[in-house]
Amino acid sequence: MTSNRPYLIRALYDWILDNQLTPHLLVDASRKDAQLPVAYAQDGKIVLNITPSAVRGLVLGNDRITFGARFGGVAMEVWLPVDAVIGIYARENGHGMLFPDEEPRPSGETADVEAEEAPPPRERPTLKVVK
Repeated sequence: MTSNRPYLIRALYDWILDNQLTPHLLVDASRKDAQLPVAYAQDGKIVLNITPSAVRGLVLGNDRITFGARFGGVAMEVWLPVDAVIGIYARENGHGMLFPDEEPRPSGETADVEAEEAPPPRERPTLKVVK
């Protein structure tokens, strides 16, 4: 099953904007598979303002988030995997969501818990001729 994180990020982004608030992403800045302005990171995390007036070309994809922004007056293209997002919230009131750590699972693989809870397979029915 795919992660629900990208769907929740998009939904909360829309909800925050609909309420005329400023959406911010809290991101793990230590990720090597991301291009982030690490000079602005603190304690291995960075907060990114993703309001439409602060970024250009924002794409909240299922696998990756990309946009262009200016940091200290210098233009930069930012991209990061969706699972690097720790949370999304409104700057003004802090309302939003923090995401739990997820272990990536190869597609098609099921969790052990699901396998334990599945009912045992039933025997195939057979027919008998009665005279």
